[in-house]
Amino acid sequence: MLPGYQDPYSSRPLTRGEIGCFLSHYSIWKEVVNRELEKTLVIEDDVRFEHQFKRKLMKLMDDIEQVQLDWELIYIGRKRMQVQRPEKAVPNVMNLVEADYSYWTLGYAISFEGAQKLIGAEPFSKMLPVDEFLPIMYNKHPVEKYKEYYESRDLKAFSAEPLLVYPTHYTGQPGYLSDTETSTIWDNETMSTDWDRAHSWKSRQQGQIHSDAQNKDALAPQPSLNAASSRDEL
Repeated sequence: MLPGYQDPYSSRPLTRGEIGCFLSHYSIWKEVVNRELEKTLVIEDDVRFEHQFKRKLMKLMDDIEQVQLDWELIYIGRKRMQVQRPEKAVPNVMNLVEADYSYWTLGYAISFEGAQKLIGAEPFSKMLPVDEFLPIMYNKHPVEKYKEYYESRDLKAFSAEPLLVYPTHYTGQPGYLSDTETSTIWDNETMSTDWDRAHSWKSRQQGQIHSDAQNKDALAPQPSLNAASSRDEL
């Protein structure tokens, strides 16, 4: 485990659910490398898809390919945590920004090179939640002492804007269930989690995006995506 890691909202260490989540994503990165897959779409099993998801994703990836953008990770679903200033729009690619500090791994595209970098960081000996690990790897994590454990932090990370997948439920809503937040601490089954101590406190602490921090430069209308009504096959 990463020495000194504490959840930024509850000051608890890793839960077993967070370890399991990390291992699930790591196994996918390993498969990407072992099979030498050029690019792979990773989607968790508890998401809802934006209208015309397939059409919008294909258009975004086509635009990225046309400008030959050098990318290694592209969020299509996330919780944006840096909410004080806009993220940088990618020139000549609508609906894409350079990713700043973000939570969640709902959905993302990863390249072969990106998977190599994540595995090459050898995270098992210094593990923290996977959605904290990724921002460290693209050097946008706000906690400097965590970044010091990862020498190479040059993952090329971007995000769809607006997002293309969202959680099916948010913290505190009827039907919400989290195997990561609510499981026991990895080395102490008697220690309470933040769900036990302060139901949905973490989500309440996450700030709203300021109006002047909206990623407006990436949001020009795209008639080609929205003009036609169609049913996507997921």
